[in-house]
Amino acid sequence: MPQNVLLAEDDRAIRHALERALTLEGYEVTAVADGVEALAQAHRNRPDVLVLDVMMPGIDGLQVCRVLRAEGDRTPILMLTALVETADRIAGLDAGADDYVVKPFDVEEVFARLRALLRRTGEADSYVRPPQSPSSAAPAAAAASPPDGGGLLTAAGLRMDVQARRAWRGARELELTRTEFDLLELLVRNAGIVLDHATIYDRIWGYDFGPGSKNLAVYVGYLRRKLDEPGAPALIHTVRGVGYALRED
Repeated sequence: MPQNVLLAEDDRAIRHALERALTLEGYEVTAVADGVEALAQAHRNRPDVLVLDVMMPGIDGLQVCRVLRAEGDRTPILMLTALVETADRIAGLDAGADDYVVKPFDVEEVFARLRALLRRTGEADSYVRPPQSPSSAAPAAAAASPPDGGGLLTAAGLRMDVQARRAWRGARELELTRTEFDLLELLVRNAGIVLDHATIYDRIWGYDFGPGSKNLAVYVGYLRRKLDEPGAPALIHTVRGVGYALRED
């Protein structure tokens, strides 16, 4: 079945052009002009993915994103922004967005990013956690503790339960977005190995955005902020001109 896109863009020309392009690409599109309408539509009929303009009158795209995430809605969100500063992009990630496209954009780039978001969502949703019997249920007080046993990735003091999509540094559980978790999993699986930019883009986004893209650097910076602890060694290292590696020095 066609996947549903909720598009919120206050610029009428951009909204109509993108709505038409997405429809021709095979998506079912619900297009609205502001954040208030976007929230109403998201609550009325949950889409498969949201495309939100950052700058909209009234409730902007960042506020829409924050509201949905506060409600526990994990629908993937792609932000459209004319803001090119790193701090502005980080604000979008802080709000809970999964990815962004900078205006003016090529519609093919929008398609590629949507495909990558939807593909990762499908992979995450394909795992259904088996129900626990009352006798095997863990005490509520221990719910945040790192699990032990098989099926767990470990490296550099990190633990990841890939099926449950949970991660810890030591005893501290990390609050990660979908993209952050995928990036950290890739680094942990290849601990000690320098992964070049093209490889990371291909594995995480399914598309190499080229040497001029700052997308990866933004996500690495954001992930570092969540991983780093005072007095503890840094875990993600930059190899200038090549890529990134996870190791505990």
